[in-house]
Amino acid sequence: MAKVTLIDHPLIQHKLTLMRKAETSTAKFRVLLKEISLLLAYEVTRDLPLKYEVIKTPLAPMNAPVLAPEKKLVLVSIMRAGQGILDGMLELMPSVRVGHVGLYRDPKTLIPVEYYFKIPDDVDKRDMLVVDPMLATGNSAVAAVERLKSTNPMSIRFVCLLAAPEGIEHFCAVHPDVPLYTAAIDDHLDEHGYIIPGLGDAGDRLFGTK
Repeated sequence: MAKVTLIDHPLIQHKLTLMRKAETSTAKFRVLLKEISLLLAYEVTRDLPLKYEVIKTPLAPMNAPVLAPEKKLVLVSIMRAGQGILDGMLELMPSVRVGHVGLYRDPKTLIPVEYYFKIPDDVDKRDMLVVDPMLATGNSAVAAVERLKSTNPMSIRFVCLLAAPEGIEHFCAVHPDVPLYTAAIDDHLDEHGYIIPGLGDAGDRLFGTK
């Protein structure tokens, strides 16, 4: 099974509760998702390797840590809702490359349909963070990661805001080699494939659509 990491930092949990509330406005929802995404990025990248270089502070020289240049990242957003997490993570990592996978879920079959795919040319030299707010049935995440694996990235990690047990089970069964990070594991899926208690449709709440 893939490694599942629950990121239960108090600030994340507090902000997630505010996002869940039905009365939270679109503008506030965007801000909260951006803030949580910064915190998620902090946790997901905590094992990035460092090197040391000599610098001079105002008082003295020192051997200081910096990110190892050979460790390159690419952020891949599963459109459209993944854009909300992408924007937050780019605040913390503005120089990373970005890719997009466009998928929509057929409302009857719940099967994902791809309509867009664009990633950097040198993805085979990069570690990949795939982001999408919701892991519900897991169908979209499974399809996106399967497609991305064909580009031969150095590694893949999947990051979401909310996950359902059914989605985790499906994702881990198909991609046991891909670590999964989430801020919450909710109770179950309803008959329409929505996470319960969840927060509604993340894309609709993020963009103010129905």
